[in-house]
Amino acid sequence: QVQLVESGGGLVQAGGSLRLSCAASGRTFSTYTVGWFRQAPGKEREFVAAISWTGGNTVYADSVKGRFTISRDNAKNTVRLQMNSLKPEDTAVYYCAARSGATVYNHMEPYRYWGQGTQVTVSS
Repeated sequence: QVQLVESGGGLVQAGGSLRLSCAASGRTFSTYTVGWFRQAPGKEREFVAAISWTGGNTVYADSVKGRFTISRDNAKNTVRLQMNSLKPEDTAVYYCAARSGATVYNHMEPYRYWGQGTQVTVSS
């Protein structure tokens, strides 16, 4: 069982940066693949980035490649999403999700555990 809590959201101007954190409970977190997803008002939840349990494999949505970086610190049970060069279209509630296993997926279904989300608002 894993519980996830996101933090770090807020209001930022276009071109600015934010760093989101996903803190996890559970002693076996290091064996979980973790993903970030986001959902804008009136839109479906979409994949943003994911990282394997070792951190050696990362996957990004095309819309965030080169701007966002996902990383993890298994000693601290934390996964971070560094977001640079933010755009108004990045405005959404951001969720972290986890699944047991090594495969990194870029869609929602394989992820069993979800956080409550953190709001990111980018003003133009």
